[in-house]
Amino acid sequence: MVDPLVARRWSYRGLYLLLALTVFFFKLLPVTPMPRGVPGPDLMLCLTFVWVLRRPDFLPALFIAAVYLLEDLLFLRPPGLWAVIVLLACEFLRGRVILMREMSFLMEWALVALVLIGMLVLNRTVLAIAVVPQVGLGPAVAQVVLTALAYPLVVAASTRLLGVRRPVSGTIDSMGARL
Repeated sequence: MVDPLVARRWSYRGLYLLLALTVFFFKLLPVTPMPRGVPGPDLMLCLTFVWVLRRPDFLPALFIAAVYLLEDLLFLRPPGLWAVIVLLACEFLRGRVILMREMSFLMEWALVALVLIGMLVLNRTVLAIAVVPQVGLGPAVAQVVLTALAYPLVVAASTRLLGVRRPVSGTIDSMGARL
């Protein structure tokens, strides 16, 4: 018999992978709803942050790394760089999950925006050190701003449509650890 909690975790991991592949598919299409020259928000990154902050047990670190390594390979970025940066950001946020439960949503949003800025700086610094051509600073900052603005919408969609909510205080997982 399969434990219902384990089955629920794996079903959400499958849903996350399906959503990631869907987002990747639409990003690969040659059409975009955004005006020319303006990058759209990184919805996959928002979704990852929402799930890590709401239910960190749904997305283990290796799963996140694998999805973002696939994204690096699909979009011809330096393999592993963005995956490592996203993984570092997710683990930073995962370490603050308990604190985030007591904070307001505005504080969570501000922390996510600061993490996005830190990710941009780290990515651009590593690419500059390696002398890799990169996108101009304007479009990169625009994408960070749009991603930060999209975060509340992704939170609402994940909470309302997908049911990814913070666990009730005192919830214990199958291993006996508090969520």
